Amino acid sequence: MRNNRDNPLGSKPIGELMLSFAIPSIIAMMVSSLYNLVDQFFIGQSVGTLGNAATNIVFPLNTTCTALALLLGIGGASAFNLSMGAKKEKEAAHYVGSSIVMLLTVGTLLFLVTEIFLTPMLRFFGSPEDVLEYAKVYTSITAIGYPFLIFTIGGGHLIRADGSPRYMMICNLSGAILNTGLDALFIFGFHMGMAGAAIATVSGQVLSAVLVVRYLRRYKTVKLDRNVLTPGVFYVKRLVSLGGAPFFNQMAMMVVQIVMNKSLKYYGALSLYGESIPLACSGIIAKVSMVFFSIVIGISQSLQPIVGFNYGAKQYNRVRETYALGLKCAGAVSAAAFLCFQLLPRQIIGLFGQGSEEYFLFSVKYFRIYLFFTIINFVQPISSNFFTSIGKPRKGIFLSLTRQILFLLPLILILPLFLGIDGIIYAGPLADLAAFICTMILAVGEWKLLKKMEEETKCSI
Repeated sequence: MRNNRDNPLGSKPIGELMLSFAIPSIIAMMVSSLYNLVDQFFIGQSVGTLGNAATNIVFPLNTTCTALALLLGIGGASAFNLSMGAKKEKEAAHYVGSSIVMLLTVGTLLFLVTEIFLTPMLRFFGSPEDVLEYAKVYTSITAIGYPFLIFTIGGGHLIRADGSPRYMMICNLSGAILNTGLDALFIFGFHMGMAGAAIATVSGQVLSAVLVVRYLRRYKTVKLDRNVLTPGVFYVKRLVSLGGAPFFNQMAMMVVQIVMNKSLKYYGALSLYGESIPLACSGIIAKVSMVFFSIVIGISQSLQPIVGFNYGAKQYNRVRETYALGLKCAGAVSAAAFLCFQLLPRQIIGLFGQGSEEYFLFSVKYFRIYLFFTIINFVQPISSNFFTSIGKPRKGIFLSLTRQILFLLPLILILPLFLGIDGIIYAGPLADLAAFICTMILAVGEWKLLKKMEEETKCSI
């Protein structure tokens, strides 16, 4: 059995490892977020405000796909790396196999549920009547891609855990390029509107999934045979536990998005903006901010194999160094995004089609206020994923719920009672600030514990 220090995760300089994992992870996450953004761009240019509103209405379903993929993908990857760090290769292989089968199963189930309950589901998400038909056309087609999307996202984390982040990037990038090319062809060439955007999206997802399958058949560090493709209860429970934090974070986002849509529709109707303008603006801004956030998430995901392996190998100094470097990198990205959101909101919104003066008035105001604390909200996702990576999912789950459920959701419900639609806008920065404070309390405590464990390990050698 080779020494843990022979594994690059346990021996290479942290900065070098972070760079090799972070760049592919960031590109993969950005590409994933660009799927929706590209559709938003082409739909905004061809269909207009109602089309943009429709993509916002169906966004909770995309969030659900991501949530299920992260639950089983990050859960499987975390369990795999912890097991490999502890020199339990056979157990590690079972985690990967269980994750693969469960990703395919939940993707198929979500597709069936969406197709069967499509119309009532869209109404529940807050669709106005003039937006409903656009949303139905788009969702009835994109639902076909849910099994491929979930398998690609989750499988990408298993690929990264195996030490191949560049291949994960290629999987996502290939699908995104195909999606973008077909979007232009179907929407501007064949004038297929919402259906064209949906078909382009599914085509890209299928290509990415095929590339993931190609890699998993030749997994590097452990052998994936038929024996490991039977999900065991023990393995599924463990990977679900470790994937709980990102899953609950995404599901919390979905719940908030549904409540947000309903609130924007209701309070928008009582304002000078009407029902559709707030929905369209909110959808664009959410997806634009996700491009920035995807960089932060990419950084946080690049920590996972490094932190997980070294924590399992009891190399706590490397765990602390990785966490600190991740926070510094994400902080720099957040500062740059803050400047863009504050200085260039109208220019960014203008990329997604034209609208009335009320449309731009609302969007600029929403951009600057709702995303005001972008400069600090990187700490929560980095720390949440960190706790998951070291096998402490309860803390990770708690942090994943702070911003969305504990703070943002109540604020969205309460503040508009006094401030109207402006209350929804101000709920964002207040929730970001409160989540930051909670995260810092837990993070400082864990940092001190890691230093103590490091000293105890040195004394025992």
